[in-house]
Amino acid sequence: MTVSQVAGAAERPGRIDAKPVRHPWRWVAVGVIVIVVAMMLHSAVTNPKWDWSYVIQVMNYRPILQGLWEGTILGTVLAMILGLIFGILLAIMRLSTNPVLRGVSAVYTWFFRSIPRYVLLTILGVGIVFLYPKLTIGLPFGDSIARLLHLSTTFTLFTFDTRSVSQGIVIGALGLGLSEAAYMAEIARAGILSVDRGQVEAAHALGMSSARTMRRIILPQAMRVIVPPTGNETIAMVKDTSLLVAVPVGMELFNQAQIVANRTYRIMPVYVAATLWYLIVCSVLMVGQSYLERRFGRGFSAPNAKAQRLLSRTGEH
Repeated sequence: MTVSQVAGAAERPGRIDAKPVRHPWRWVAVGVIVIVVAMMLHSAVTNPKWDWSYVIQVMNYRPILQGLWEGTILGTVLAMILGLIFGILLAIMRLSTNPVLRGVSAVYTWFFRSIPRYVLLTILGVGIVFLYPKLTIGLPFGDSIARLLHLSTTFTLFTFDTRSVSQGIVIGALGLGLSEAAYMAEIARAGILSVDRGQVEAAHALGMSSARTMRRIILPQAMRVIVPPTGNETIAMVKDTSLLVAVPVGMELFNQAQIVANRTYRIMPVYVAATLWYLIVCSVLMVGQSYLERRFGRGFSAPNAKAQRLLSRTGEH
């Protein structure tokens, strides 16, 4: 050995016998949690008032299943489709250089974020029929203009009877979708702003139009930021469909559960059945959200364990 190697070996410390830090309170916390969970399970199994056999029976009732599909699931799908479409359009308007478009988007977002959804659904279900029993779409003051010009037409495109949809899933989903669009606009705006501006400039330098840049460059990368809060909004929408009773929409899961409970006087088992259906639907959505997060997060997440091992082996040589 050379002199430098001997000196280096002398300077190196000896073997360090480090002992892990003890965390006794962690085991105490685990013990408390185990005891609480055991008490809850014991109560659920031994208390006959839970009536689990009747809970399973109620979950398969035809009105409950019909309310689940036609009210909860269908209402969630329609509301989220409207919310996503209008939300992305509002986000693009909010980021526009046109002050009119920015102002309209800001006012829309302010208005619908300020009104509780139950109040909004009540107004849509009752107020529209009271204010506009027949909704006319056409040129404003068309009758007066036609009389002034001595024309036979009234410049009316079509007339719609609002009473036909005032108490159905369509008006309920419309109300939830309009409200959701205000929140989705902020989520989409945050996702669009997360994309580096240099990529937009590069796309424009290659001759891509603004619309194509948004569709091919910005939105695919913005989805990494948009998907997690959108999944949360979808799960929240499943629960908010219980507010459709304000329209009113009779064929909805919790409303049907209340009807069954009032008829049978077995309230808690019926409510537990409805709760289990909400848990099942939301759990499926959470799994789907996790898959989408992994899909759109490819290339942005930390390297997995296999990649880390390969990197460590490369660093050894």
